[in-house]
Amino acid sequence: MITGLRPLLRGSTYTGVLFAYLGAFASVPLLFFALIPALAWKSAPEGAQVALMLLVWAVLVGLVGLVGVTRRVLVVSARRLLRVPLPDPTARRRPGADRWRTPLWLLLHVTLGWIGGLLTGLLLLIATTLPGAWLGGTARVNVFGWSMEAKGPWSWLLSVSCLLLAAAVCAGVTSALRWLAPRLLGPSSAEQLASAAERELLLAERNRLAHELHDSIGHTLTAATVQAAVAGEVLSADPAAARAALRSIEESTRAALEDLDYVLGVLREEQPGTAPTRTLGDLPELLDRLRHAGAVVQPELSGDLTQVQGTLSRAAYRILQEGLTNALRHGAGGPIALRVAVAPDGLELDVVNLTRTGTDPGARAFPSSGHGLPGLAERVRLLHGEFEAGPDGAQHWRLAVRLPVRLSA
Repeated sequence: MITGLRPLLRGSTYTGVLFAYLGAFASVPLLFFALIPALAWKSAPEGAQVALMLLVWAVLVGLVGLVGVTRRVLVVSARRLLRVPLPDPTARRRPGADRWRTPLWLLLHVTLGWIGGLLTGLLLLIATTLPGAWLGGTARVNVFGWSMEAKGPWSWLLSVSCLLLAAAVCAGVTSALRWLAPRLLGPSSAEQLASAAERELLLAERNRLAHELHDSIGHTLTAATVQAAVAGEVLSADPAAARAALRSIEESTRAALEDLDYVLGVLREEQPGTAPTRTLGDLPELLDRLRHAGAVVQPELSGDLTQVQGTLSRAAYRILQEGLTNALRHGAGGPIALRVAVAPDGLELDVVNLTRTGTDPGARAFPSSGHGLPGLAERVRLLHGEFEAGPDGAQHWRLAVRLPVRLSA
């Protein structure tokens, strides 16, 4: 019993009815336009005139529902008054039958508003009339030819019953609108697919930016840390070498700041600047920064690197950057063998370095996020390439990547 009365005690029930009444009230101006053709058809029977008026009225209400702003207003109103969680409508034009969902909702909204309003008003009128009439004797109510008479205390009981019934009508109208709102005002299947596609693109872009940050900033910080340590060691004995290391730190951090500014602009949804584009043509600069950090790099380059297409060239640069950073960060400090081979059918990238043992004296410990190699593997997979990373013999670690390539003319 108490559970059944709970909807009658909620304020959201009556705000929902207010929402329905507002829809009915907003349709009143259209009723005057619907009367024009019915009044012009003077020779028609009264029933035909009423049917024509209702038909024209329904058509006008449906046309209002086709206006784009109507859907947005209805969604906002339903969220606030019906307390239904509805997402904002998409800006895309709804294909097929989806465009008729708003007119159908508006027709049902107006219909429920008029039915609920008339029934509630009638029941409240009866509830307030019966007790007053009983004070003067017998209470009689006539509604559309239906007569009801109540005497004595029965009028009070009937009055309370009418009040409860009016509240039940309010709850029923609100429940019906809440059931209909997600189905007619909520996103359609096409809109849900479009929203899912947008989220997927957003996640893909954020993952790409995360890879860019990891590759660029991670490499720069690793190289800068090593260079700073070298500068500190040779500051007194070789000031020129210390100054060269500091200049290298300045150059590498400036490049990293460009990457960081671009990524932050995208994440803030601002208009970002031009994306930094580093390709295999920038490989000599990368090797120079590593040499300033004290690394011994033994490059072996074959083929024309400039013939590799832009997207593949940028990806290859990032792969080599991450591989060299890992060698600098986790290697034993010996020479790093780098091989880049451009062939007509593929691009081969190899980075081999000495592995560090736990007894290496003076070994620097660098924290690892654990995302470097998985990120590289994912990048290579998206390019339909082959990825291999692991021990190469007892004392070496090898990163080997093979990418399919189309050479430019």
